[in-house]
Amino acid sequence: MTTMLGAKSTADKVLADIDLKGKRYLITGISSGIGLETARSLVCHGATVLGAVRDLAKTEAATAFIRESTSQRAGRLDLIELDLASLKSVRACASRLLGSGWQLDAVIANAGVMATPFGRTADGFETQFGINHIGHFAFINGIEPLLVDGGRLVVLSSQAHRVADIDLDDPNFERQAYDPFVAYGRSKTANALFALAFDGRHRDRGVRAASVMPGNSLTELARHFSQEALQSLLETVQKARAEGGLPPAVLKEIPQAAATSIWAAVVADKDEIGGQYLEDCAVAEINDTANPFADGVRKYALDPVRGKPRPSGRGRIAGTP
Repeated sequence: MTTMLGAKSTADKVLADIDLKGKRYLITGISSGIGLETARSLVCHGATVLGAVRDLAKTEAATAFIRESTSQRAGRLDLIELDLASLKSVRACASRLLGSGWQLDAVIANAGVMATPFGRTADGFETQFGINHIGHFAFINGIEPLLVDGGRLVVLSSQAHRVADIDLDDPNFERQAYDPFVAYGRSKTANALFALAFDGRHRDRGVRAASVMPGNSLTELARHFSQEALQSLLETVQKARAEGGLPPAVLKEIPQAAATSIWAAVVADKDEIGGQYLEDCAVAEINDTANPFADGVRKYALDPVRGKPRPSGRGRIAGTP
């Protein structure tokens, strides 16, 4: 079945004829977009999903249709509060989960922000680095004992990792001018390196981790762009791809953008995807061209040396605690 999957596959196609009754998944950020579709598809195929979200009221309203539309054969959706911009909230959520004794077949680190105005998290990290990487880093390491032997971690990265490698010396833009898209690219590179390092640490008990490029789609992630800025970005992407001799970029529908996360968490051979960067329901090829809008993964996002810890500013960067 997996050989028939690709860029146009939807989440439901990935899970066709699969019964997930008895399986448990935790997903961060399910109030909209890809996370919401990921949760819907898993629940509708019988899984129990725990959504870890910042705004419980918003998510209750956004996910009401899932509960209303599920049949008796479908799974269950629960919510827990998690603010990735606050390590106090991260620790509280992890502690609550550890105390609950939940066992998880997979964790999907889906939540994130993109191209935000300059700001800092409650703990002083640059907003995108703090939410996209540091918050997930602390949370997932905190709940790691809940992953069953043979479980999986899926960390959403992005094609934007091609824009910028992590900056080990100035991750919080304390000594350089802030560029929102560079900051986003660095955080997405950190996501890929975290998945790589987590995979290396936990594969002895069968837990495998991978990073995912879901595919470009129009979701609330782009809320910090004006309509004009978003149109300009799309035009820049198309121009860069044309100059590189690549086919035009195609925006995915949200069900298509959720497919690779679900493929990685449920369907793919976990030993083939472990430590890899995935796109279009497949392991991506290494492509080190400088074109930031090319397909594939740049070598620095899969460099185990870059994933190792190093004192830097207010914390450590990507790999191990």
